[in-house]
Amino acid sequence: MKIYVCKVCGYIAINGNAPENCPVCHAPKASFEEKIDAIKTPADPKNLTDLEKKHIPVVLVLKKCGLIEGCTDVHVKMGEIIHPMEKKHFITHIDFYLDKEFISRVILMPGKLNPAAALHLKASSGTLTAIELCTLHGAWAKEVAL
Repeated sequence: MKIYVCKVCGYIAINGNAPENCPVCHAPKASFEEKIDAIKTPADPKNLTDLEKKHIPVVLVLKKCGLIEGCTDVHVKMGEIIHPMEKKHFITHIDFYLDKEFISRVILMPGKLNPAAALHLKASSGTLTAIELCTLHGAWAKEVAL
């Protein structure tokens, strides 16, 4: 499948098509470039390195929400080993997709935030993908069934 990246904001289109306008920054389709290696993958998924353990998102799906009835909560943290949030090495954002369509971006700043985010979804089924962007090591993804 083709992957397109917005050259303005770093949004990654994972549905195989560059959008007419970026859903994050609204840049035109001409701002997208095809990038086969846009999302990093582990060399051996059964034997992750420490670097991979810090970058592959860990996703927890909770079918019951404490705030909204009928809501599905999704909690995401960066890594089995918590990723640093330092001035020059941090997670800039986490993008969320439902069935390969973009639904949200959570922006993270170093120093005062942990590398984690949560969503309250109306959906109770489908495939959720979380993609994070590290300032030094690129984008990493995790896909889970709701």
